[in-house]
Amino acid sequence: MSLPSTFDRDISRRIKDLRDALDITPDELAKRVGCTPEEITNYESGSGEVPVSYLYALAKATGVDLTALITGSEAKLHQYCLVKKNQGLAVTRRKAYKYQALAYRFNRPSMEPFLVTVPPREREELEFNHHAGEEFIYLLEGRLELLLGKDVVVMNPHDSLYFSSTIPHAMRGLDGKEALFLDVIN
Repeated sequence: MSLPSTFDRDISRRIKDLRDALDITPDELAKRVGCTPEEITNYESGSGEVPVSYLYALAKATGVDLTALITGSEAKLHQYCLVKKNQGLAVTRRKAYKYQALAYRFNRPSMEPFLVTVPPREREELEFNHHAGEEFIYLLEGRLELLLGKDVVVMNPHDSLYFSSTIPHAMRGLDGKEALFLDVIN
C-alpha cells in the first residue's frame, strides 16, 4: 500500500475542518452521508484515499461545493460550464479507477458527471463501494463488468445502467483492456 499523497492529506484535512466547522460528530455525519463513523474517522485521518462517492455525499449533505472539497476553492460558474476534451479535473481519489470531474467549474451542481477509466483486473482484486444516491453509467469504450451485490452485469459500448448506489458495487475492464464510461452521480 502506497503512502497518501499531499493531495490526499489536503482533502482529508478539508473534510475534517468542514465537520469541525459545522460542529457535527462523526456519528451525526455518518447518518447524513450513509456510511459508518469509523469510515469518516478513517477518511479524515489522512492515512488513505477518500472515495469520490464519499466526497459527493459529503458535499450534498453539507451544502458545500464538491470542487471546494477537492481543490480548496469553490467553482465560480452559474450559467454553464464547458469542459474541453481531456480538460476535466483529474480526481485521483480511488487507485482502482481514474476519474475526470466534468462539472468542476459549475457552482453547486445538482449532479456530478465524471469520465471514468477502469483498468482490467482479476475479480479477486475488486473493492466494493457503496454510498447514498443513484448512479448512471454510459459505456463509451471497452467492455465493463459490474458486480452489483450478488448480480453480475456486463456492458458493451453504448449500453447504459442506472442503479441505486446503496448496492455494494465494484467494476473492472474486460478482455484485458480498460473500460471508459460517463458516470453521473446524484
